[in-house]
Amino acid sequence: MDNKTIHEGKVTIKVPEFEKITAKAPVFYNPAMELNRDLSVVAISVYKESVDHDISVCDVFGGTGIRGIRYAKEIDGVEKAVINDLNPLAVELAKENTKLNELHQVSVCKDDANMILRKCKGKFDVIDIDPFGTPSYYVESAAASLRSGGMICITATDTSALCGTYTEPCIRKYGAIPLKTEYCHENGLRILAGFIARTFSKYKKYIEVKFSHSTEHYMRIYAVIGKGAANTDESLKSLGYIAHCKNCLNRIVFKGLSPVIPGKCPICGGIFNVGGPLWCGEMYNQDFVSSMRDTVNELVLNKENKVIKLLDTCFEESNAPVTHFEIHKVCKNLKTSAPPLIDIMNLLKKEGFFVSRTHFSPTSLKTDANITELKNIIVNLKQAQSTDQI
Repeated sequence: MDNKTIHEGKVTIKVPEFEKITAKAPVFYNPAMELNRDLSVVAISVYKESVDHDISVCDVFGGTGIRGIRYAKEIDGVEKAVINDLNPLAVELAKENTKLNELHQVSVCKDDANMILRKCKGKFDVIDIDPFGTPSYYVESAAASLRSGGMICITATDTSALCGTYTEPCIRKYGAIPLKTEYCHENGLRILAGFIARTFSKYKKYIEVKFSHSTEHYMRIYAVIGKGAANTDESLKSLGYIAHCKNCLNRIVFKGLSPVIPGKCPICGGIFNVGGPLWCGEMYNQDFVSSMRDTVNELVLNKENKVIKLLDTCFEESNAPVTHFEIHKVCKNLKTSAPPLIDIMNLLKKEGFFVSRTHFSPTSLKTDANITELKNIIVNLKQAQSTDQI
């Protein structure tokens, strides 16, 4: 296997040369996930500043070792980083890369992902689960292992299931029904968060989602873990369902695990499609995202603009309601052309509604206006534009 040397962040590593990144490759380094790793370094750095001690980190699916090595080299206060992989070739490469970067606080081990989490119960402050595909097989072990106050970082690349292209795999892996809608990536991210919350609740642990995003082919969640039966019970009140009407694009959030959901849309009488259970609570902590934004310039070398743009948008939408509206979809439903997004946003603000952009889509917005109010805004805007043109 031929290797090549690459530079990412502040580290230099050797990676195998492959024409295509696939799960069948003996060891793989995915350059498309550099943004993921950049954001992870920033998020864990902010988390480290929130605790009063040095931290230990476990990268459960280490591969070449790039993620764990970056954590050790770029984050102040990482006293120990464990890079794990079941693949012996990956383990050897990770060991070589650890030596290449002269990191004495990094150890590399060869173990099954679930086994290392079970054997090291309570030993890690941060557990990072970044598999090729679904993380659902490993969340139970993380829930049993991670102590109160720790952080869980989870990536899912099985977006076709989470976004509703394939319903049965989502039900099987996450115990939830997905919705194939214009906001399907937000649904998928919330299904993942809901699955994590339900799994941790078995151990009287609850999640506080600090940051999350859906980018290209993957979804990523960062959550801090709390403990206690009463607080866990309270946090589960953030679970719920989304009822979506494909006829008029109305959507309603119903909180609770067994809410009474009408079969028909109250606006147009169309049939509701229901997705969930999913997380209806906070997907970004505004203070945490703000701290990430302040930390970027100190840590990330190559991707500042992309990282900052994403964080700025997530900060803006951090207090937004559940779901978002894709304006071209709404205007198609109205049988009209779409006015500029900024004009719609300005008129919504003028009418007293909350409005923000969303990182999920450049042509979408988040608002507390319902679909009828949003449509009225668009119609009024189109009429005003027509008057101006006369």
